Amino acid sequence: MTEMRLPAALMLALLVSACSDSGGDDLQRWMAEQRSQTRPKVVPIAEPKVFKPEGYTQVDLVEPFSKEKLTLALRRDSGQASANGALVAPELARRKQALEAYPLDAMALVGSMVRAGQPVALVRVNNLLYQVRPGDYLGQNYGRVMKINETEVALREIVQDAVGEWIERTASLQLQERSK
Repeated sequence: MTEMRLPAALMLALLVSACSDSGGDDLQRWMAEQRSQTRPKVVPIAEPKVFKPEGYTQVDLVEPFSKEKLTLALRRDSGQASANGALVAPELARRKQALEAYPLDAMALVGSMVRAGQPVALVRVNNLLYQVRPGDYLGQNYGRVMKINETEVALREIVQDAVGEWIERTASLQLQERSK
């Protein structure tokens, strides 16, 4: 066992002597040399541009933030609103019916019948059945029932288009078959 300890101790001594400070001086010299040779490059900042003020040439026109400009815009918009409002004005003046509180997609047509010679549709909303006749109103877009047949209820709605004008469009409720 002592025979094996002696070679191991010699190997350890050789390794320790190999890690001496003799190589550190070379490294320190090389680092100092690199520091002295390296120079940072600084890009000069461009000169600021000279500001030249411009005179206001539109003094004679209406000031953009004045009450006059706002009054002109409101007058112009109210003229358009009155032209568009003719379609929706009667709808705003009447009393709303119960089924106008629900959107059309929350309603389901579950049947139809003829009562006293007049077609009647059965519409389900929140698990309640309502009888709907031509002339009644459905949905949140001023939808008026125009026609009822066995499979659908045809409506005329008044909605705003992309530019804000009131237009009429047709919509319908289709008969829903009960799923089991």
